[in-house]
Amino acid sequence: MKGYTYSARTSDNKGKWCVVDARDAVLGRLATQIAIRLRGKHSPLFTPHADMGDHVIVINAEKIVLTGRKMDQKNYYRHSGYMGGLKTTSVKEMLAKKPEDVIRIAVRGMLPKNRLGRKLIKKLKVYAGEQHPHEAQQPEALKI
Repeated sequence: MKGYTYSARTSDNKGKWCVVDARDAVLGRLATQIAIRLRGKHSPLFTPHADMGDHVIVINAEKIVLTGRKMDQKNYYRHSGYMGGLKTTSVKEMLAKKPEDVIRIAVRGMLPKNRLGRKLIKKLKVYAGEQHPHEAQQPEALKI
């Protein structure tokens, strides 16, 4: 059989570890690069239905930057399921309480909305400060 298309499997993925410094990075632009890396689109072995991405560690999440007036105007919404149960949190409050979630929510919105996306988001590790407990994986620094 000549000329067949090679379809990579998840077992073909080596799964490197990368460290991204979020200091002075714009949220949306950083999130797109992280989502591409998690999905595996940077690799020539990319296959849409398989997990071909890398593990990504994000440090300095508290030093992320938003453009324009998003710091005052952007809100995150969640609903309890009850009548009148809509809860609103601004980005400013979220950065003060849980800066990791700002990046995690942005990246999750760029991944597939299925079981593959749920598997990929688990490969993202976000930390507010400079320290992370993944030195044993020997992550390489990724310039974004």
